[in-house]
Amino acid sequence: MKKLFALFFLLFSFFPVHAQVSGWAEIEKVFDRKGTVQGEVFKIAFPRADLKVKVGEVAIEPAFALTSWMAFKPMEKQVMIMGDLVLLDHEIAPVTAKLVASGIEITALHNHIVNESPSVMYMHFGGHGDAKALAEKMKAVLALTGTPMKLPPATAPATELDWSKVEATLGYTGQRKGTVLQFGIPRAEKITENGMEVPPFMGMATAINLQMTGEKAATTGDFVLLANEVNPVVKALTENGIAVTAIHNHMLFESPRLFFLYFWGFDAPEKLATGLKAALDKTNSVKNK
Repeated sequence: MKKLFALFFLLFSFFPVHAQVSGWAEIEKVFDRKGTVQGEVFKIAFPRADLKVKVGEVAIEPAFALTSWMAFKPMEKQVMIMGDLVLLDHEIAPVTAKLVASGIEITALHNHIVNESPSVMYMHFGGHGDAKALAEKMKAVLALTGTPMKLPPATAPATELDWSKVEATLGYTGQRKGTVLQFGIPRAEKITENGMEVPPFMGMATAINLQMTGEKAATTGDFVLLANEVNPVVKALTENGIAVTAIHNHMLFESPRLFFLYFWGFDAPEKLATGLKAALDKTNSVKNK
């Protein structure tokens, strides 16, 4: 019984729990969509289904690399908000102006992938205040973009893909979304921003996504790294044929200091998994027991 309880605890503490918490209902009402809860954090996603982005022969799915998101966490009588917006070039200026006018800080603006068409940029932001007021401000920001605010009708699930070899190689179980497999792998350290703990669910977990395209898979995501891990991870990825596409910050006052390293690969899924595992082994990530 003790072993069964331990397994149950591990599964439900490591992965997001899909549930509605009454305290977040007002945010769901503002955006007219459900969010996801993990611990104290409420997260809501906005797939850019309006975009038709390609890298070579790969048509990028929203779940793979084109989803804006924002996460809320209680902070005394207010909440902290953090997130990432997927933007076309012409959307950057109006979104920047609106965030500034709303009192929400921009913490980073950069690419995640390369050679995509059309060009896509990613804007990271953070702030604090009343939860509903922040949600209304961010809804006004999203209105300046082509982000669909109405969810598309549910479609029949795609044919189940066999990702078992990839999961076995990486040592983690992923989350399936159509042709996409997603991993969120936390670091072992406690991460804070201005002294406030930032849980893995607020973008502090290494994200690894794979998308099947024919007989091959594309992979992208970001490693969350300490300074001394950056070049060992670069070396491991490069030696395994996975390109490094960006290295940059997401926050301004985090502790410990973090770097976010993005990558791109297109090959047999098992070969990509081998390279990604070699890179993961260079990090202080939580092991999936």
